[in-house]
Amino acid sequence: MARTLALDIGNRRIGVAVSDTTRSIARPLEVIDRHRQNALQRIVELVRQLQPDNIVVGYPLSADGSVGAQALKVERFVQLVRLNIECPVVYYDERYSTSEAQDIMGAKRRKDRQQHDDAIAAAVILQRYLNEVQHSISEHHATETNILASDESRM
Repeated sequence: MARTLALDIGNRRIGVAVSDTTRSIARPLEVIDRHRQNALQRIVELVRQLQPDNIVVGYPLSADGSVGAQALKVERFVQLVRLNIECPVVYYDERYSTSEAQDIMGAKRRKDRQQHDDAIAAAVILQRYLNEVQHSISEHHATETNILASDESRM
């Protein structure tokens, strides 16, 4: 069954999340510390293990929607990832995902939050993506159903 992997790429850490096989629910998976681990190697390992159909990468647009320095850094890292895997990569707007992750973490101690909010942010990005895909599929299905219903009413 299909899965989707998500990455929230930061300068120091990369949050990783994965969907369930129905692509309905996202869950945090891990945080890759770029100073302590070979991030590219770890992502390649995760792709081999989980065999996702695609990877969603949080795209850090500026508040006004423009592409800034951080987005360009993400693009450069994703180019390296693409050279090492054969899995489609999709960029997805990640604006405000970190603050949403921090809200989810809520009352946890600050140190605990820092260690886990990157993976939760990746799960937030992935859940938004999954919801949008499901919504698009539902709208398409509803349109097809309405067309079929109107065709049947003519008979």
